[in-house]
Amino acid sequence: MTLKNIPGWKHQPRPFQFRGIEFLEEHKGRGLIADEPGLGKTIQAIAWLWLHRREVRPVLVVCPNSVKLNWQREFRKWTGLPKAAYQVLTGGRGKMGRVGWALIVNYDILHRRKAQLQRLGLKAIVLDEAHYIKTRGAKRSKAVVALAKKVPHLVALTGTPVMNRPVEIFNTLRLIRPGLFRNFWEFAQRYCRPKYNGFGWNFNGSSNRKELRRLLCSTVMIRRRKKDVLKELPAKTRSVVPMEIDNRREYDRAENDFRSWIWSRGKSEKEQRRAISAEALVKVGVLKRLCAEGKMSSSIDWIEDLLETGEKLVVFAWHTSTLDSLEDAFEGRVVRIDGGTSIVNRQEAVDQFQNSKRVRLFIGNIQAAGVGITLTAASHVAFLELPWSPSMLDQAEDRLHRIGQTRAVNVWYLLAPDSIEMKIMTLLDRKRRVVGSIIDGVKPEKGEMLTKLLEDYRANKVQTT
Repeated sequence: MTLKNIPGWKHQPRPFQFRGIEFLEEHKGRGLIADEPGLGKTIQAIAWLWLHRREVRPVLVVCPNSVKLNWQREFRKWTGLPKAAYQVLTGGRGKMGRVGWALIVNYDILHRRKAQLQRLGLKAIVLDEAHYIKTRGAKRSKAVVALAKKVPHLVALTGTPVMNRPVEIFNTLRLIRPGLFRNFWEFAQRYCRPKYNGFGWNFNGSSNRKELRRLLCSTVMIRRRKKDVLKELPAKTRSVVPMEIDNRREYDRAENDFRSWIWSRGKSEKEQRRAISAEALVKVGVLKRLCAEGKMSSSIDWIEDLLETGEKLVVFAWHTSTLDSLEDAFEGRVVRIDGGTSIVNRQEAVDQFQNSKRVRLFIGNIQAAGVGITLTAASHVAFLELPWSPSMLDQAEDRLHRIGQTRAVNVWYLLAPDSIEMKIMTLLDRKRRVVGSIIDGVKPEKGEMLTKLLEDYRANKVQTT
């Protein structure tokens, strides 16, 4: 099948987007569009639904809470149908009223709405940010699996189908192609390198990565990278900017205490490792917070210098206290999105940043603001704090590096030298290559983040200050 236009649409998709629509058509509306963030996966899903709008209704869109209104906006933009055709569900209970063509619901309340939705006779489900169902035992995953059992069409969308390890894609695979594997154990044995840890089986490893990528591409997945399909999209460059911290003595004491703690545990027995890992995460969190606090003054100076050039800037952080400090420092010029921002205020913040000359700075929590928004008014993005997942970094970067961007995007990592931040950055780079080996065929390096971090500290004796 070759598509050249979508009947009834004022704005036509790009050629590579048409190919994604054709892919769904060839697979009878059951497929995974795994294009890199910023390539218009939403458009491709809506276009396929529109082509089958008479027989495919009602449609259920399941997405993160933060992008529900964006889905409604995109439906109206591309189809021209009135707002009533797309109902946004809020809360875990309550009547749905008259059901139009599409219902939009967030993952967090899906299990409470499951019984209502099952009675509707759904004809299609779209799973936006499908990696949200990566955990098999989670309520949201179980609810999606239950709803999808008798639904003829299922479209999964995510630019990061594997955020950290192969086990995360199993749920999506079994929903799109139920017969591809007889059970989870068959998949895990082949691709997850299972290990028995004394309590049960651990499936966080990876094996046969090239084979898994070939399987995905030949059965359920279409994936395009920006550099391959958007020749006109400018480059993205990453740079680390060392930020001196003004609490160096306090930080060094805490880091040495951490090294001493690791050495006192030695190479623990298997049954102790889980408790030690949990405690280590807490201690690592303290070191990360000290870095954020110690470099705040120099980070604010760096941000001010960049804004004085006339450019706009996006800054991502992790802790609420970090965002609070930035908001206070740049009052009157800044908008903010964090986990407590409503979906209405979220869109208002984006619109102000995109359109207002007064608003020069956008600050956001990496989790809350790293998906579902467009920030192409800026060509500079800075990270003050790091997550554990390279996919979260890539998604956040691609709020700027996406369709509509006309300038090269500069990514700045403001990191404290000789600190845990630099170690985590190195590990994130390695992990980025592991994920890339499965999705894009990039040669990986081995290693789990926390385990590698502890090994690195164990290899270096306590330092004196």
